[in-house]
Amino acid sequence: MFLLLSACGQDVTNPEAQICTGLTENEMVWIPAGSFTMGENPRYREEGPPRTIHVDGFWMDAHEVTNAQFAAFVEATGYKTLAEREPPKMEGAPAEMQQPGSAVFNVPSDDDPRWWHWVPGAEWRHPSGPHEKIVGQEKVPVVQIAYDDALAYAEWAGKELPSEEQWEYAARGGEAARPEPKDAAGAPQANYYQGVFPARDLGEDGFTTRAPVGCFKPNGFGLYDMLGNVWEWTSGDGVRADASEGVKVIKGGSYLCAANYCARYRPSARQFQERGLGTNHIGFRLVDNDKPAPTD
Repeated sequence: MFLLLSACGQDVTNPEAQICTGLTENEMVWIPAGSFTMGENPRYREEGPPRTIHVDGFWMDAHEVTNAQFAAFVEATGYKTLAEREPPKMEGAPAEMQQPGSAVFNVPSDDDPRWWHWVPGAEWRHPSGPHEKIVGQEKVPVVQIAYDDALAYAEWAGKELPSEEQWEYAARGGEAARPEPKDAAGAPQANYYQGVFPARDLGEDGFTTRAPVGCFKPNGFGLYDMLGNVWEWTSGDGVRADASEGVKVIKGGSYLCAANYCARYRPSARQFQERGLGTNHIGFRLVDNDKPAPTD
């Protein structure tokens, strides 16, 4: 199974990071209709060619779906994510991959050069395995969510996953896209990897893992964490010859994206992920295409 790279605590040396507790509101933001250049300034082959796209107005979650929101869904429905179920049988798969679990990032070493492990027991309540719990992380984005898990939540919430076009348009916030989410003084404006990946994340943004939602300034549309923090599912279809199942487009990059590797913390960046595989850096947010536009 191919595991995409798209990485673990808050940096207590950063005063600003220490006071960030995340957003409490679960509001949606109106994204006005408009046109934009999709795939602008492509860095990787799959991002182009640039083309003009028109997007109708829609409502979008101001932030990624959190652990608390997903917990409410599970409590109301009894839903079990794909990571909690018996995995599909795969001939020749190692013993651990025949148990419920999911993909977890691993800092490679001489003893273990792998970047990704299948960890039995890894699921949304235990993102990197049974040893990790989300108690006290109610406002952190939920992860270890496969595409069908996100669809199930969306149906319960009466919303939808965004199209890739909607997501990219919204991520730009009506502004010119930057090659890296930094301000004019060079300070990080998103949760991504500073340093030489995968050796060491310097945590200059205040975090070396998932941050609570809303710890960085919103974009021009009022959306938080569209870049960095965790990858986000879209309804867009992808193509990958090595995949054992259908793939979907994920957008936005994550706390594991660095300048020397990945660098997909840009609106036009995209990556193709097996729809049945969540990881500890993939989450989602939703849109509402039926709710009327604001009147004021």
